[in-house]
Amino acid sequence: MKYRTAAVAVLLAATAALTACSSSDDSSDSKAAAKVPSYAITKQDTSGNQRTVTVEVKSTEGLRTVFDDVAGKLTEDAGYFVEINCATGGTGTSDNRLANGKKAVGNIGAASTGLDDGKTEYEAQTGATCTA
Repeated sequence: MKYRTAAVAVLLAATAALTACSSSDDSSDSKAAAKVPSYAITKQDTSGNQRTVTVEVKSTEGLRTVFDDVAGKLTEDAGYFVEINCATGGTGTSDNRLANGKKAVGNIGAASTGLDDGKTEYEAQTGATCTA
């Protein structure tokens, strides 16, 4: 009986120690998510080896954060080409491009984009503005 009680006490102590060490601060995750500016995906290809994702934003603030958020959600094997446009300032035949990016997922994505699997590339357009 002594051994069982001692074993249970050791097990409880170890569990408490592991729980204390492995706790996570969910507030940091929500803070990071809260910093992503609002955006809308207006077009997203869902098949093929090369897929285009078109995103609209209302400001040039945090474009890289928007790209990273969008790219983080692209998980199917493909090469993704992300276009970030201003919601205003474009015309019927020409968008108001603020940034471009790409992401490779799997071997197909790597072959389509020229990037290694899982890698991204981002480029903001120099001097691009988003008019109100």
